[in-house]
Amino acid sequence: MPLAVVLLGVLLMDVPLMARDASLEKPAIRLENALVFPRPGRGGRTAIQTDAVRARIVTGTWQRPTSGETLTLPDGTTAQWSAATAEEDGWLRHDALRGGYAYFSVEMDAPTVMILEALGHSMVYVNGEPRTGDPYKTGFVRLPVVLRKGTNDFLFRCGRGELSARLVSRGRKLQFNTGDVTLPDLIVGETEPLWAGVTVINASTDSPANVYLDASMAGEQEKVTRNKLPVVPPFGVRKVAFKFVGGMIDEPGQRELNLALTQRMDGESRVLDSATIKLRVRKPLQTHKRTFVSAIDGSVQYYAVNPAQPFSPDDSPPALVLSLHGASVEAIGQADSYHPKSWAHIVAPTNRRPFGFDWEDWGRIDTMEVLDEAQNRLICDPQRTYLTGHSMGGHGTWHVGVTYPDRFAAIGPSAAWISFWSYADAPREEGDTGVQRILRRCTLSSDTLALSRNYLQQGVYILHGEADDDVPVKEARQMNEHLAAFHHDLQYHERPETGHWWNASDEPGTDCVDWEPMFRMFARRLIPRTKEVRWIDFTTANPEISARSHWITIQAQIRQLEPSSVQLRYDPGKRRVVGTTGNVACLCFDLSCFDPAEKLTVQLDEQTLEGVAWPTVGGRLWLAHKDGKWGVTSAPSSFRKGPHRYGPFKQAFQHRVVFVYGTRGSTDENAWAYTKARYDAETFWYRGNASVDLLPDSAFSTVGEPDRSVILYGNAATCGVWNALLGDSPVQVRPGEIRIGKRLLKGGNLACLFLRPRPGSDCASVGVVSGSGLVGMRLTDRLPYFVSGVAYPDVTVLGPETLMKGSRGVRAAGFFGLDWSVENGEFAWQEERQ
Repeated sequence: MPLAVVLLGVLLMDVPLMARDASLEKPAIRLENALVFPRPGRGGRTAIQTDAVRARIVTGTWQRPTSGETLTLPDGTTAQWSAATAEEDGWLRHDALRGGYAYFSVEMDAPTVMILEALGHSMVYVNGEPRTGDPYKTGFVRLPVVLRKGTNDFLFRCGRGELSARLVSRGRKLQFNTGDVTLPDLIVGETEPLWAGVTVINASTDSPANVYLDASMAGEQEKVTRNKLPVVPPFGVRKVAFKFVGGMIDEPGQRELNLALTQRMDGESRVLDSATIKLRVRKPLQTHKRTFVSAIDGSVQYYAVNPAQPFSPDDSPPALVLSLHGASVEAIGQADSYHPKSWAHIVAPTNRRPFGFDWEDWGRIDTMEVLDEAQNRLICDPQRTYLTGHSMGGHGTWHVGVTYPDRFAAIGPSAAWISFWSYADAPREEGDTGVQRILRRCTLSSDTLALSRNYLQQGVYILHGEADDDVPVKEARQMNEHLAAFHHDLQYHERPETGHWWNASDEPGTDCVDWEPMFRMFARRLIPRTKEVRWIDFTTANPEISARSHWITIQAQIRQLEPSSVQLRYDPGKRRVVGTTGNVACLCFDLSCFDPAEKLTVQLDEQTLEGVAWPTVGGRLWLAHKDGKWGVTSAPSSFRKGPHRYGPFKQAFQHRVVFVYGTRGSTDENAWAYTKARYDAETFWYRGNASVDLLPDSAFSTVGEPDRSVILYGNAATCGVWNALLGDSPVQVRPGEIRIGKRLLKGGNLACLFLRPRPGSDCASVGVVSGSGLVGMRLTDRLPYFVSGVAYPDVTVLGPETLMKGSRGVRAAGFFGLDWSVENGEFAWQEERQ
């Protein structure tokens, strides 16, 4: 039978259960007897993946598998389903699960709701509904699932060779999951209100109204902080932000925080669930955790601080060292690896999760949010800011350092890998068609080597163990050789006969991160003040990610998402800017830090502009490149592409993003919109500790909070707010067709991702996950845009043949022009579809 998702049936199914909760107290059901299928195509860190199993799900031809059943794979070979059984410890171990599937069937005597607890999978279809997985085996993923009378289908996509799965009683309809919390430490002597996050499970058909999350310290019930519970989607989970008051604490140790989900109706209160969590109490100079609310999604994130030890008021303010952790490491563990410094704070961001985003994408944003938070909270000298990290955090040091070169005086990558392509064997989109070139350009922000001249603005210390069997030393040697060709403030230390994590001395601190010669180099480097910077050599691949270095901003590119560069010199005695550019359409000079004059001379790309008036408003001078010539221009309109909003598609997931699903389609289309939006929210939660509002179109206001970005799920016929948000969009998705400017792509099986500026906002975007019919909608279900290093252009249209043919099945891909038009943009089309 097809794996169809019918939301109306799901909702109706739960109705009789409301009156007989006792029947829900089912014993645990362990999933043991499976059919497994080996890797069905190309996955990993690539935007366009192939998958023979998923191809059948998308096109509606899926049937429950049988042992010995054979499928043809994208490369023309065949593979078959085979039986496998879990071992006594409950784990199913099989080579097929290294990138393959495991199918289980579960028989039920009556419809019910249970909690799925599984580890080792990247995702699972439960009766056709996609749900997030737990590939890193954290154990905190507990998902409410609806089971029907008769046979229930569980299809797990796995990656690491093993899987454990069971179903347990759902318990309360609304309940805490304290296995996933984000908590601050309490600091002796501090009394300010604090932020925390806890996961809430909704195992019912609706989102209960008038529910509050009450928080109070144990023994201080009279000091309750009441937080309105945000929407937790039906049969979904959400990491909920809440505020509480820790009170005055005199001694370190441990305190308990009491939580309650309380529903208030008709003047009465009813506790739906309660929990107690423990908080550490730390002295101000001990390592500790601090929390903040992220501007990405309103979630609560934490960072760890190893404070600078007491210093005299006569001393200069301490330095700040950002330290990025490796894969699976907590930020507090990273901070604890350092011996306290008398002259520097050690601050460890989280990457949003221990694995997170490899310090790219939202992990990179988290790093810079923490840097800003820490510099605002801690007494520190912004000119003495440094960046280091180990393993995955070493890669983060390369990536964040090259992206924001003017924010760090020096960087120190340890046991670092260069890029996904050099270390993780990520498949790069090959081929020379127009579509393939555009897909490839989307990943250039991850290409550390392509941006490497930015390191000229920093001192660089490379540290690696010669015998490292996790990150090969060739990564350090390659980068050292590459930089040595042009970098003159470079130090390299390769520790003989040393592995990945090492300590070489009896001094406190772990030497592979707390390496004294590296910190000695840091202490001798300063970020120059902007007015002291005479020469700038700067490159960016995307102005929205990184546009500025000291007094120069690359506002826009000629060819979008290809590297854009400037090499500029300011001669204050001559009031002259001299230099060259590459792939730059618009520049901004911030001259406010320099002594003003009447006129300025600009010599760019062998062209001289004499007598340019010195800018009097804000000190900013704008130059535009048009028809091969530079000319003075006014500040660009905020509607145009620029550092504030540029794309591509992934950039829409910022600015307190909200997910809105359509409810005006068919039953199947509405079910798809909801389950896809819920799956994205779950995936973002798992990978990025995110907390996203998930709303139907009927509950979303297009006039309230206009600077929030929106992700729409549906098309012009199925989403009630489409016209309000996308009525003037040159990309329109309707049943049976997709129009891009003057081009019309016909068919009810097309998927489409695109983004547009949100009307009325200078920063927010509308991202669209859409299809021209149910097949096209399903095709978007597992597009991996939450995987670090994967990117899609401003517009991507795919046919279901991508699942067997790869990028040859991409119908169109492109970038809007700087005015967000199609005609001034750059688009590529598959020739056979023109």
